[in-house]
Parts: sequence; structure tokens; C-alpha cells
Amino acid sequence: MVRIDESRRFIPVNIAVLTVSDTRSLANDTSGDTLAARIAAAGHRVAERAIEKDETDRIEALLRRWIAEPDIDVVITTGGTGITGRDVTPEAFERVMEKRIEGFGELFRMLSFQTIGTSTMQSRAIGGVAGGTYLFALPGSTGAVKDGWDGILAAQLDNRHRPCNLVELMPRLQEHLKPVAR
Repeated sequence: MVRIDESRRFIPVNIAVLTVSDTRSLANDTSGDTLAARIAAAGHRVAERAIEKDETDRIEALLRRWIAEPDIDVVITTGGTGITGRDVTPEAFERVMEKRIEGFGELFRMLSFQTIGTSTMQSRAIGGVAGGTYLFALPGSTGAVKDGWDGILAAQLDNRHRPCNLVELMPRLQEHLKPVAR
């Protein structure tokens, strides 16, 4: 199903990785480690990596900082997408997103269903765009990170993926900010 056009030159993108957790540290962040390793193995650059507590204001502040950073093209978070009281990553995303990528969450849950069955209904995985930066929130399990990266993001962040991909749209993400010629 994934078609890579080998005649096209690969364009690496700069990706920031955020783990949202009250209990993780860099020493035991297996989901963040898994995501960072897959990003690097695909030929992309891990531009920044952080761990932030499940607090909407703190997550929002970091997202805004990374969105404003010209050397970050994509932010992928892991954790905080469930339905418990401390799961607030989607709320932080909602505060910063200009546009939602509805299909990301839908596709993630479809893929996840094949792995964990109906438990996937508890996931609030979300995708969007803000300030020309793609934003994707994955659940905090290593399996969810693998599903999200391997099943969706690896292909969509490869400019050689056909018939279309997110990388080729990057130059046009801020078209709405340009003045209209009359």
C-alpha cells in the first residue's frame, strides 16, 4: 500500500518529541526512546526532546515555543491522550491548533483496533497544524508509538511517498497568512 518513489530525493524533516507524563524521566521513557529511534532510523532529525507533566498550561507553552522555532517542522507527543482526569494533551493541542487533521486520529484508531481491539476507543490521538508546524499526539504506550509511527507518520513524513505526503505540503501551510494580490 505504501509506495515510495525512489526517483525522488529524500528530504529529512526536523521533529521534536515530547513525552507527557507525571512519572517518566529520560531514564525510563521507553515510548519517547522508541519514537526517537524510529525517527532517526527513517533519516529524520530529532530536533528537540522533552518530558512535560500532564498540565495543560505547561504542554501548551512548550508547544507554542516549538511551533515558533523555525528549525522544527513537526512535533510528536506521546502520552496524555487517554480519558482520565490527568490526560490533557488533546486540550493543550486544541489551544494551539489552527487546523485539525481529522484523518490522523481516525486512522490511528483504525490501526490500533487491529492491535488492541475495542480498547482503542479510549484513545484521543489527534493531529493538526499550527504556525506551519505539524502536531501529532499519540498515546503513551510503546505499542501505540509503533502503530502511529510505523502505520502512518513514517510514510506521510517521507516526501517520496506517493500519491501524496505531508512534506510536500509544508511550503504551503502558511498560505493563509500571505496577503492576497488584487
